[in-house]
Amino acid sequence: MCRSIKRLRPTAGSDEPHATSEEVEAAARQFVKKISGFQRPSPANTEAFEAAVNEIAHISTHLLESLQIGARAR
Repeated sequence: MCRSIKRLRPTAGSDEPHATSEEVEAAARQFVKKISGFQRPSPANTEAFEAAVNEIAHISTHLLESLQIGARAR
């Protein structure tokens, strides 16, 4: 599912930059498009669609900030 969404977490030990807010928002939008089945929601669904994008982007940012990169699994 959502194969076009790229991984936003940097790899341990790499020089990859952290994901930008624009990248997180784009991934959230792709996810909402996929699960809702709408590429562009109707005017009646726009508010719910955008709220979902914002919530998913917010929690995704929180997740990425909370991850410990390079920590060993127990």
